[in-house]
Amino acid sequence: MRWPWRRRVEQRAITSVPWEQGGPAAPAQVDVQRALQLAPVYAAGRLLASSVASLPLQTYRRSGSARVKLERVPDLFWNPSVQGTLYDWLFRAVTSMVYRGNAVGLVTARDDFEFPTMVEWLNPDEVHVQDDQMFGPGSFTDPIWYWQGRVVPAEDIVHIPWFTLPGRVWGLSPLQAFAATVSTGLAAQQFSQDWFAAGGVPPATFRNTEQTVDQKDANVIKARLTSAIRSRQPIVYGRDWEFEPISVSPNEAKFVETMRLSATQIANVYGIPPEMLGGESGASMTYANTEMQAIQFLQFTLLPWLTKLESAFNRLLPSSQYVRFNADALIRADSSTRWANYKTAREIGVLSRDEIRALEDMAPLPDGQGAGYEPLKAGAEPSPAAGDGNGEGAVVPLRVTGRTGQ
Repeated sequence: MRWPWRRRVEQRAITSVPWEQGGPAAPAQVDVQRALQLAPVYAAGRLLASSVASLPLQTYRRSGSARVKLERVPDLFWNPSVQGTLYDWLFRAVTSMVYRGNAVGLVTARDDFEFPTMVEWLNPDEVHVQDDQMFGPGSFTDPIWYWQGRVVPAEDIVHIPWFTLPGRVWGLSPLQAFAATVSTGLAAQQFSQDWFAAGGVPPATFRNTEQTVDQKDANVIKARLTSAIRSRQPIVYGRDWEFEPISVSPNEAKFVETMRLSATQIANVYGIPPEMLGGESGASMTYANTEMQAIQFLQFTLLPWLTKLESAFNRLLPSSQYVRFNADALIRADSSTRWANYKTAREIGVLSRDEIRALEDMAPLPDGQGAGYEPLKAGAEPSPAAGDGNGEGAVVPLRVTGRTGQ
């Protein structure tokens, strides 16, 4: 069966298809909207999605043992969706993985060689995969995909799970696995709101020392007292009444500690440094270790996400092509450190003068003077363009350890 979105001419919207009937319905929805009311959960998704989506995505072609950077971006990463830009497309994919544990895309357009040129991310709550059979269709090796209860060919599904268990195709949802942690944070947040809005404990006691007051009279007295307090009017009562306000300090209430603990636990779930989500890191932050924190965040938090996405995207491209996120763009430094790195790269022949000038948004030298890569002796040539006064704000060409080449 040929699908309407496999025309040679690219489509710009998801068209209706002759769905097969039958199959299980979509699974029950996870209450993600409620979880997003908790600040650390929202912050975790925003931090991961924005960090990944803001990195440049570069395309390369393998040529023997060498790799060649391509200037032309594949169609899939030029205009991947009918809504938004590449940034928005990547942002949606990462948030789906963060909150649902899976990013599920539907191929809606292909080129003349049947490679995808558009992929729309679906709501994982409307997607179900059957992978519990021992053999054949519906097994781990041959899963059956359903969208809104209808079968979808596996070749039209782009699936990127985050945390998977052996023998299962569908990824584990962090919000389901750690529902107790999220619920505790939400309960603490609601309790603190009730405390300050309506009084987590009674605001005061009003006791009669001479006579017993039945419930009916107590309700009348309480209403009159409450009205006086809300109107900020003085309270007048006889000699046989005692009024004692109840006050609890923030430290005794433990609101701050509870919320910080919740943020720390959620940060641990996503592998994010707790201080980035308002949690407790156990160490003080200084100017000296801020840059190291950024490097560690890239290596230990973002790297697994980048590798997971790169592997999935590369399966959608011709075998000779692959994409990589330029993680170096996340790390910036002062001008003196940047120019010291340029000088070293030029002396060992890693960068030409024109490439260094390009990193500083400068035009190349005339007549090809800056195109050479010949290694230089240390101190043989001053750093190119130093003194042009245009050295601020560029990206440091640092290399992040821990990534393997393609």
